[in-house]
Amino acid sequence: MTDDATTRYSLTELIGRDGGTRDDAPEGPELGPDFWEKAELVMPRKKKSVHLRVDQDVFDFFKSQGDGHLTRMSAVLRSYVEAHRQR
Repeated sequence: MTDDATTRYSLTELIGRDGGTRDDAPEGPELGPDFWEKAELVMPRKKKSVHLRVDQDVFDFFKSQGDGHLTRMSAVLRSYVEAHRQR
């Protein structure tokens, strides 16, 4: 991450910031007390670091979509795996 992509805020600035929602954003559904009683903690899966060779045009496509290209590539692979596990 470069310094150009990083913005620093003081604690006072963060406390004073707007919540980030638009005025015209719809309200979310009310979550009753039983919502939290039934909630389950789901830990993220551990990632495996691998060296993977892919075609240049495939990599360029994902990279052109911006940050998170490796995450998107992983999501596509996961989709493929899940589709083929069902067979």
